Parts: sequence; structure tokens; C-alpha cells
Amino acid sequence: MMRQIRVAILGQGRSGRDIHGKNLLKFGDQYKVVAVSDPLEERRKRAEQEYEGCDTYSNYKDLMARNDIDLIVNATPSHLHAPITKEFLENGFNVLCEKPLARTAKEVDELIEASVKSGTVLAVFQQSRYAPAFQQVQQVIDSGVLGRIVQANIHYSNFARRWDWQTLQEFNGGNLLNTGPHPVDQALQLFGTTIMPNINCFMDRTNTFGDAEDYVKLLLSGENKPVVEVEISSCNAYSDYTYLIQGTQGSLRGTITNLEWKYYIPADEPTRSVIREPYVDDNGNPSYCRENLTWHEDSWGISEEAGKDLFGTMTKEFYSMLYKTLTTGAGLEITPQEVRQQIAVIEECHRQNSLTRIG
Repeated sequence: MMRQIRVAILGQGRSGRDIHGKNLLKFGDQYKVVAVSDPLEERRKRAEQEYEGCDTYSNYKDLMARNDIDLIVNATPSHLHAPITKEFLENGFNVLCEKPLARTAKEVDELIEASVKSGTVLAVFQQSRYAPAFQQVQQVIDSGVLGRIVQANIHYSNFARRWDWQTLQEFNGGNLLNTGPHPVDQALQLFGTTIMPNINCFMDRTNTFGDAEDYVKLLLSGENKPVVEVEISSCNAYSDYTYLIQGTQGSLRGTITNLEWKYYIPADEPTRSVIREPYVDDNGNPSYCRENLTWHEDSWGISEEAGKDLFGTMTKEFYSMLYKTLTTGAGLEITPQEVRQQIAVIEECHRQNSLTRIG
């Protein structure tokens, strides 16, 4: 019989309810929400109706006394992720924390240490690693048809104004900490996770009503590594692609639902070498060297129906992976150490772009 993971969710806002709670209800054989904490009474009452047999608490600390919980899902506001996660790890609970995991790499180190010391699992909800389009991008790159990857662009941009608490620095708000963990995680997968990249970052406040940034341009570079550009902009009304990959044999471009790529096969083309003399055509006239390469083209896409619930697809993949970790001891596919590198990159971006605070 399949073991059922008993879950307590901290917070019933957009993440706690609409992402984690909503999707956990679909995993009846694997997960059961047995407890919820939220300071708002109306949210607690709603949770009691939506999760059968669920206990509710106004203070998350009351959960510490329970010994029947297999997993804490920390969906509290961003600035509380690190301290509350640390509390539960130190008290012997497995924790899945929403992104961003922390504000600094030092905080991540403390969480990893607490997890190791207590023998608990520390997981981070970086479900975009399972985005179908990103997985396809990786497959095309790994196939080698594009040659050596020279540059990768990842754009999570649109045109939007925002004025909620996630626009404030005091709550770890801003595009880089709100949205950034997803594209930065993907960017580091393309760049490589064994070394820290060189980091150049530019931030601005454009359409936000808070004091955190809503425009981010991030460049990652390193010796024998591709240049990886991440854009997270709220002032881009022409966001035509999510991914653009440039290689020595071809390129790929596309969105989260459709990709296309073209490449040539060097072995099928004439061998070339540099010519120092003035270049002429077959008639002896000055000419520009050009050739008609034979291009091979391919594409990928998902159905319109599948595109309606991409978030659900990614969430299902993540929770399936986590279930194996919790029940069989299998290693996490997204490790705290990888997330530490991500947070270190984000921390350096903020160091390079000190924005004034309000209030």
C-alpha cells in the first residue's frame, strides 16, 4: 500500500492555497493536508472546508508539538522563509520552502547545517526546473546539434504595474526575488553549477509602486562557459520569446509552449579556411564570401489544453520527485546547494544595485 505523506501548510495565500493546497488535493494517494496555519481567521475557516479533516492554527509554532506531520510546506511571506524554515528543521521536521529560500547565501548555509544536523529534508519549490519547454531546451542543447553554446537568453518579461507587499524590499520583494529564482535556476543549469559565474547586473524601478526593483538585466559569464542573459522586466510590452540559444552550428528560440531550432551539419558542408588575398567571385570580380548552408529545422510544442495548466504540470513533477525522496530516501533533484548558488548570485546582484528604501 502506498504511504501517504501528512502535510502541514504554513499560509493560505496565493502560494499556500492556490499552488500547494490546490495541487496536493490531486495527490490523494501520496499526500494529505492534515494541518494549516494562517493568522487570518477567514482563511483558516476556508481551509477546514477545503481539506477534509484538516486542523487549523493561527500560530505556526503550535505545530511544533505535533509528531504526526511528515512535511511542512512553508508558504509564508518571503522574508519569513529562512527563519521559519530553520525553526522547523531544528525541531526535526522535513520542510519544503517556497522561493525565495533566503536573502543571503549565509542564511542558506545555516539552513543546510540545520538540515544535516537534524537529519531532515530541506527542499525548495523550484518547480520551473520541470517546465516542459526548458526540459526540451536542455535536450536540444545536449544533443549537440547547435554546436558549442555561445549565448543563452532567458526572458521572463512583460508589461505590468504592481503595488502589493511583494514590491517592498523589507519583505524581500522585487522582481529578482519574486520571479527571479525560476529563470536564475534555469540559467545556472545552462551555465553550470560547479563554479560561480562572473556577475554583472543592472536594476531599475519602472512601473512599481514599491521600493524594490521591477527591471533586472543579469549577465553570467565565465571561462569556457556560455554568456547567459536573464531579463526580468515589467516594462517590456514586446516579449516575443522566453528562450533564445545561440550556438556555433545553429540557434533555438521560443516560448513556454512552442520552440523552434535550426542547425547545419558541418560534415555536410565544404571545408573552409581563411584567405588572405582579396576575395573575388568566379568572374574575378571583388566579392563578399557567402554560402548557402543546408539548414535542418525542427520544432516542439504542447497542445492548447496542456498549456492551460503548465503550473500544475510542473508542480506534479516536483511533488512526485519529492515523494520519492521522502519515502525511499532518493536524492533531491534540486538540491539546497544548487539553490545556495542561486541565492549567492541574487545577493551579488543586490550588492551591485543598492536601491533606496521607502517608509
